[in-house]
Amino acid sequence: MIYSTVVDSAVLAEHLDDPGWRVLDCRHQLSDTDAGARAYAAGHLPGASFVHLDRDLSGPMNGSNGRHPLPDPQLLAGRLGALGVSRETQVVAYDDSGGMIAGRLWWLLRWLGHDRVAVLDGGVDRWLAQGGLLSTDLPEPAPTLLEPTLRDWVVSTQEVLADVHDGQSCLVDARSPDRFRGENETLDPVAGHIPGARNRFFRDNLDAEGCLRPAAELRREFLALLAGIAPQQAVMSCGSGVTACHNLLAMEVAGLHGARLYAGSWSEWCSDPSRPVAGRTP
Repeated sequence: MIYSTVVDSAVLAEHLDDPGWRVLDCRHQLSDTDAGARAYAAGHLPGASFVHLDRDLSGPMNGSNGRHPLPDPQLLAGRLGALGVSRETQVVAYDDSGGMIAGRLWWLLRWLGHDRVAVLDGGVDRWLAQGGLLSTDLPEPAPTLLEPTLRDWVVSTQEVLADVHDGQSCLVDARSPDRFRGENETLDPVAGHIPGARNRFFRDNLDAEGCLRPAAELRREFLALLAGIAPQQAVMSCGSGVTACHNLLAMEVAGLHGARLYAGSWSEWCSDPSRPVAGRTP
C-alpha cells in the first residue's frame, strides 16, 4: 500500500524494519534553528535521518526571494537520495509542530514527482503517546538515486501580482489571523497581507491532539473558503512557503486536488515596497 498524505503511528511501527521505508525527522524552530538537530540527537524515531529546513529543504536567500526559497530540485533530490530515498521508497516525515515542517518535505517530494510520501499524523508526540520509543542510534542508509520529475505546482510573484488585479484565482494565507491582519508581526519587516488573500490558519487543520481533522470537516471548510472557486485555481501562501504546504496537505486529505504554492509568500512579496499591501497597521 502507498501512503501519500498521512500515516498513523501504528502503521509506521509495523514498518520500522521495512527496507522500503525511510523516516525523516524534520523538527525545526524558527526562533532557534539548531533546536531540531539537538532534539534529533537527544532522541528520534528508530531509523530516522534528520533534514534541516534551512539547509536541506530551502535554497539560499538573496534578499528578494523570501525567507525559505525553494531548494534546487537536483540538489534536493541528491540529498534525499543520499539518505536512501529512491522512486520506490515510502517516505514518512515527522516533526513536533503538528506537521508544519513535515508538510514542507511532503510537498517538496511530491513536487519532485515522488508520491510515496506521508506525514506522521500527530508527529513525535503522538508516537510517544502511543507507546513508541526513541533512539539515539544514527542510521546508515544505503545511498541511492532519486531522479526528479518536476511538477508545475509553483506560482511566481508576477502571477500573484497579476491576480491581484484580475481575481481569477483564490489566494489563501496560512498565517495566524493576527499576522494576517497586520498585527504582532515579528518575522518579516512589513506587516499585512497580499490584497485579496483569504486567511486559513494552518493550525485550524488540526484537532486537539495535533492530528489532522477528519477529511469531511476539512473538505467542508475549504470549500466554504474557496466559495465556488475550483481547487485548481487556489494558490496557497503563508510567511515563507512552509505552513502553506500544511494547507495543501489538508486539501489533499479532503480530496481537493490541484492547488499550487506561492513559494516566496509574504516574505518575498513584502521585499518590494512597490507591491500593494492590505491589512497594514499604522
